[in-house]
Amino acid sequence: MTAFSRVLIANRGEIALRVIRACKEMGLETVAVYSTEDRDAVYLRHADEAICIGPPASTLSYLDIPRIISAAEIADVQAIHPGYGFLSENAHFAEVCRSCQIKFIGPTPEAIAAVGDKQRARDLARRSGVPVVPGSDGLVASEADAARVAHEIGYPVMIKAAAGGGGRGMRTAHNDVSLVNGFHAARAEAEAAFKDGSIYIERLVERPRHVEFQILADEHGQVIHLGERDCSLQRRHQKLLEEAPSPALDPEMRRRMGEDARRVAQAAGYTNAGTVEFLLDSSGGYFFMEMNARIQVEHPVTEMVTGIDLVKEQLRVAAGERLSMRQEDVRIQGAAIECRINAEDPDDDFKPTPGTITRWFPPGGPGVRLDSHAMAGYRVSPYYDSMIGKLIVHRGDRPQCVTAMRRALEEFVVEGIRTTIPLHLDVLNHVQFQEGRVDTHFIEDYFVG
Repeated sequence: MTAFSRVLIANRGEIALRVIRACKEMGLETVAVYSTEDRDAVYLRHADEAICIGPPASTLSYLDIPRIISAAEIADVQAIHPGYGFLSENAHFAEVCRSCQIKFIGPTPEAIAAVGDKQRARDLARRSGVPVVPGSDGLVASEADAARVAHEIGYPVMIKAAAGGGGRGMRTAHNDVSLVNGFHAARAEAEAAFKDGSIYIERLVERPRHVEFQILADEHGQVIHLGERDCSLQRRHQKLLEEAPSPALDPEMRRRMGEDARRVAQAAGYTNAGTVEFLLDSSGGYFFMEMNARIQVEHPVTEMVTGIDLVKEQLRVAAGERLSMRQEDVRIQGAAIECRINAEDPDDDFKPTPGTITRWFPPGGPGVRLDSHAMAGYRVSPYYDSMIGKLIVHRGDRPQCVTAMRRALEEFVVEGIRTTIPLHLDVLNHVQFQEGRVDTHFIEDYFVG
């Protein structure tokens, strides 16, 4: 790999450490950036160079494009890996990197723009022959337009922001009154979060499963998928636990959905790693939902069941290499589960619990992986996302995986702050989860209001 030898990681926390490790194993030098809040982060010591880019507020550091580009130029890097979140799906940032002749380790600005706007992505999927949820034909500009669409497709409906993600800018409506309220609330939230108040409407798929397919695409026209992840365990559209493969799919549905995911990626001219997301309804039908133009938080479960290092593949693709495998080479072995360990109190409406970790004893054993930047003495910041680690377990089948994850969670000691570990144990002990009978409302139905 000769296209670049020095990479800047435009992110923080566990994903920054994850990328640093992959680069080191490939003989690439790394440059970490950090805010003053993260000046003592342990992962900075593993980078070849670390550069401060601003104060704690992410708008003045991790989201500040000029500061990151300046750091890249000072450090003389040839490539930038954006991780997930922050600027990872920012088409403008990718374009700035290109104009500065710095390789953006991700899709092109054009591909990010094509799939980053959810309404455009829906249109792209529809033109590719991939099923989409019935909804508005384009953006909805007024209350009257919203009412017309809702009456055409029938209540209940989902009002969605065209830009962004993470569950923001989304509201459900069951009648005209809640439609008007939801229309204004979704638009205001989207404008505040993404500086884009554009919204669209689609029929609400009630009690669906959330199933996503991991995509890899090189710059030579090859697009493959690495199977699916079931991300149905969510709270307010925020994922808590993911697993691969999905207990809801049979081989034929897996084949069909995987081919549809590849079609969407090909239609978008997509390169590098990405995820095509679907909603699976109770009758066994599925619908395209959106495409994420980045590496996902939950990528380790796919790595565990395929044996493929997704970050290394990202680096190789960005260097112009061909994918190291073809579709027929992909094999799913066993089952994997990931639990997101957040510094939150599930008993207090998931209120963040920043503070200092006084004791940290992680689990171990065969097939147990912990992706984390935390340790005893680490101070969980109130400025950033509350996730302090991802616990992943891989076993020969799903029942064994559930048992092993329960053991690993019981072994995991984190003191000084509240975490979501007790909630995960409750989930794994629930008979419906053990039987694989869950949907996106499972957490709200059984554990929180």
